[in-house]
Amino acid sequence: MPDVHRRSFLGLFAVGAAVTLAGCKRTTATSSPLTSLGATTGYAPPGQYGAVSDKFPIAAVDTSQIDPVYLRREVAYTSSYPPGTIVIDPRAHFLYLVQPGGRAIRYGVGVGKEGFGWSGVATINSKQEWPDWYPPKEMIQRRPDIQAQLTKLQGGDGVPGGLSNPLGARAMYLWQDGRDTLYRIHGTLEPDTIGTNVSSGCIRMINQDAIDLYGRVGVGTKVVVLGSPAGT
Repeated sequence: MPDVHRRSFLGLFAVGAAVTLAGCKRTTATSSPLTSLGATTGYAPPGQYGAVSDKFPIAAVDTSQIDPVYLRREVAYTSSYPPGTIVIDPRAHFLYLVQPGGRAIRYGVGVGKEGFGWSGVATINSKQEWPDWYPPKEMIQRRPDIQAQLTKLQGGDGVPGGLSNPLGARAMYLWQDGRDTLYRIHGTLEPDTIGTNVSSGCIRMINQDAIDLYGRVGVGTKVVVLGSPAGT
């Protein structure tokens, strides 16, 4: 599963990283209202990416460091999928939440590097706020330096939920055919990586966007991943 971004292991996970498995109690969240960006390229409504008072404080996002096309907005979107479906386009680095009337809420995302991309249809099996992160054995074998960052948690060796956790503020766990895909839609503390291919297959979002999406979708939501990105 997800390959951790090299910057993520400076100190004790001073910033978030690429992601993978997580496990903790399921909690709930509420959604903040969406303010449509309309057609004004680069405009982020006041407060959309401002500081968030949550279980852990989330800093405001410097949107000048992100291509404005990846900022959350409502767009025209023609789709055969019913409202409430999540459609992910890894090549374009967009996640769409289909709305009625030929519209969608569009979020910019970071996706998997070449070799870790995936596609298909899944469902959200569970949702977690500030989840713990448990890297799989295969990841630790690729990155043995990760071991030093782990502590004993209820579910095993991992990183507790919080501001130094690669999964960010929210995680939505994707299953196919009754099995965990090991892929997640989740937050990140590295918003500058949105619009790039940086993870090991998971879909990362700006924390404020992950919180917004988390509050709009429920367990059982259909997730369609259109295809794997090309290149790295």
